[in-house]
Amino acid sequence: MGHHLGSKSSLVPLIDRLNKYPIGLVDSDKLREILTLLFDEREAFIASRFPLEEATLPELVRLTGIPAEELLPLLDGMANKGLVMDMPYGGEVYYLLLPGLIGFFEFTFMKNRSDLPLERLAQLMREYLEESQAAEFFGSKTPLTRSLLYEEHIPVASEVTSYDRAREIIREAGFGAVGMCYCRHKKEHLDETCAKGAPVEGICISLGSAARFMARRGFAQEKSADELLAVLDAARELNLTHITDNIRHKPSFICNCCSCCCELLAGVQMGYHNGIGKTGFRAAIDRERCNGCGVCFSACNVKAIGLPDGAPFAENSGRYAAVAENLCLGCGACVSACKRGALAMVPAVVRPLTPLKRKDLYIRILREKRRLTPFVVSGIRKNLRTLLRGKPVNKTIPIIKE
Repeated sequence: MGHHLGSKSSLVPLIDRLNKYPIGLVDSDKLREILTLLFDEREAFIASRFPLEEATLPELVRLTGIPAEELLPLLDGMANKGLVMDMPYGGEVYYLLLPGLIGFFEFTFMKNRSDLPLERLAQLMREYLEESQAAEFFGSKTPLTRSLLYEEHIPVASEVTSYDRAREIIREAGFGAVGMCYCRHKKEHLDETCAKGAPVEGICISLGSAARFMARRGFAQEKSADELLAVLDAARELNLTHITDNIRHKPSFICNCCSCCCELLAGVQMGYHNGIGKTGFRAAIDRERCNGCGVCFSACNVKAIGLPDGAPFAENSGRYAAVAENLCLGCGACVSACKRGALAMVPAVVRPLTPLKRKDLYIRILREKRRLTPFVVSGIRKNLRTLLRGKPVNKTIPIIKE
């Protein structure tokens, strides 16, 4: 693990490089300690020299000045740690530097490991995300992630797009794997457990080229489509919320999230009400059937349901629950919890258009943050074709002029 990165001169190039992503990392003493624990000195230097697009070993030799016979095992170690993604293709291996979020922060806790002080990292990451990073992650108009539907609760007459259906996303992915929940595993190292009893192991789904990398490097296990669908069913039994990339074309993951552990859902509860993209539906209460029992209060993973005046609930009190539409993700987890049939999903009045591809999402976020430059756009276009298709690009792509 890292021991030599405390100085400003050692860390600034790495932080500057990571801040070229749409979700950067706000500099702080806690961030610097996190980076010293995750990167040793040479790894930090190598990461700081990565281009925005994928790079081959010879290209990284040129960028770093490190001979290939020294660089290759360093890159292999960084891939095992979840700091870079390696992608074999056509007899060549292409490397991408992972962002901090969503990226190597999560990979740190997505497998059991003895090479890192996980208790210290768990505490540091919690404090860092609460104190410094929330505004950076949730601060753009366009969220990085979005919720998915429990489609079985949608009225038959309602139109549901395929990209809102978790089952359809899995069937179309072509390859999938299941791994450990980063959030719940991190909580374990803080001596905390999930209030819903959701599992740590075998619950988070990765898809496509990301799943191939994760399976190859021990972060997840390859699963069939039927096995992935069974994971969804198990998550729905626990009233977990499905969260995926905020894109329509080839999402790379489906996390199954609870209100007590998930940092994304915590952000919504902290006041970033649009920090996760909403579905095209919202929960609605049938006042004739609702008796204010409160079961749906705990089922909702963003605390969007309660009594209108915030008073304590009491069964058979004659009071009924209310939904805060500005908070409701439209996932449908609450509908399953209500045994009286007092909850239903109804079409939302307005829903922003989900970006088509990852490059569209990244460019939109960077534009909203006023960080978009032609150089960054060119790198994103090349980088994202690699991630989406698993086929590295070895040619120049025209730069979008802003």
